[in-house]
Amino acid sequence: MAAAVTFADKKTDSKFSAGPASSYSTKQTNDKVTVAAVVYDSEELAHTAFGKLNPNQHGILPVLVIIQNDTDQALKLDHLTVEYTSADNRHVDAVPPYDVQTLGGAPRPSMPSGSPIPHKKYKNPLNVWEIEGRAFGAKMLPAHESANGFFYFETTHRRGAKFYLTGIKEAATGKDIFFFEVPLDKN
Repeated sequence: MAAAVTFADKKTDSKFSAGPASSYSTKQTNDKVTVAAVVYDSEELAHTAFGKLNPNQHGILPVLVIIQNDTDQALKLDHLTVEYTSADNRHVDAVPPYDVQTLGGAPRPSMPSGSPIPHKKYKNPLNVWEIEGRAFGAKMLPAHESANGFFYFETTHRRGAKFYLTGIKEAATGKDIFFFEVPLDKN
C-alpha cells in the first residue's frame, strides 16, 4: 500500500492531504510511475491547502503534484525539472518556494539607507509557512510509495495547459524514467 505525505497546519490543526496519484483525472503513467498534477486555481481549492491565502490573487498558480512509484525500485527525484506550458505553447518554469515568499508584496519606496524618514513596513501576503511547507521536496521515493507537494508558477491557469516533468531516475541504475506531460484540464 502506498503511503502519502500529509501536511498538518500547526496553527489551526487542519489537515491537507492528497489522494493517490491514480485517483486523479489529470495524470499520466509511464513505466509503473504515475504523476498526477492538479491546478489549485479556485478559491475553494486554495482554501483547502493554504487557508485564508489564495496565491492566485497574487499572480502565483500552485500545482499539486503527486508521484506514485509502483515499481520495485527506489526513484531519485533530486533533479526534477518542471514546467507549465500554456495552450499557446508559452513555457513557464517553476518558482522556488523561497522566491514565492518574496513575490507579491507591496512596492517599497526607494529611500537611501539610514534615512531619518520613517517608512511603513509591508507584510508580504505570500510569506506564510504553507508556501514552503507544502512545496514538493522529496529527493528519493521508495518502491511502492508516493510523495506529493506543490510547485508554483508565476502565471494564471488557462484551458489547454499542460504540466511537464522530467528528471525521475531509478536510484540503483540511474536510468531515466520517460518524461511526463500531464494535461491540466479535467475530463
